Amino acid sequence: MTMKPDPRILDDIARVAGGAVNIFSGLHQQIHDDIRARIEDMAAKLDLVPRDDFDRLAGAVDKLRKRVDELEAALSVAEGKKAAKAPAKKAATKAKTTKKKK
Repeated sequence: MTMKPDPRILDDIARVAGGAVNIFSGLHQQIHDDIRARIEDMAAKLDLVPRDDFDRLAGAVDKLRKRVDELEAALSVAEGKKAAKAPAKKAATKAKTTKKKK
């Protein structure tokens, strides 16, 4: 005589296993949400900047740095022209004063 497993026992085991899967799935999601909330709280306390904001500001700083370099170069050229004109005027003034004294 062979014993057949009771189908009700298999149904009970399947229900217990399904319930365990649901419990662990919900627990996994809850742990995930709790960790995310704690990390966001720590980031807020540390006054961290979101990556998008940082990248946008870094781009603006690069543009401004290039513009400052351009303006400094233009200023150097303008000062160079002004400095070149100043000695020429002084030399011309000296030449006029020497001619008057003679």
